Amino acid sequence: MSTQNATPTTESKGGVLLMTIAILIAVSGVFAFALLAEQPTGIRVGILIGSLVVGVVLGWFSAPGKQFAKYCKASYEELRRVVWPTRKETINTTGIVCAFVVVIAFFLFIVDKLIEFLLYDVLLSLI
Repeated sequence: MSTQNATPTTESKGGVLLMTIAILIAVSGVFAFALLAEQPTGIRVGILIGSLVVGVVLGWFSAPGKQFAKYCKASYEELRRVVWPTRKETINTTGIVCAFVVVIAFFLFIVDKLIEFLLYDVLLSLI
């Protein structure tokens, strides 16, 4: 990703407080959904969605929330520039990985049997 602003920005205490309140509201909605299990589902879902919406709206207007939105936008733009592998490249790479796993498994099997032979047959016969 590009470095747009190399100098650290100072966040106001109000922005951090607003973001903290937003997170607490969203988390309390999730806990309320779990704790109000005996209530009708519509009420529980309403509380959950309402608290999440209020938390997101409050977080959106805080300084950390705006920085997070910029970060998400920059990440999305960077993701659009990624060159994804073709189907053939993916199949070839998967085949290589599977073959490597088989070779390593066989190698570890041989090492295990060698150590077992050394411990049980050689070492215990000396005792």
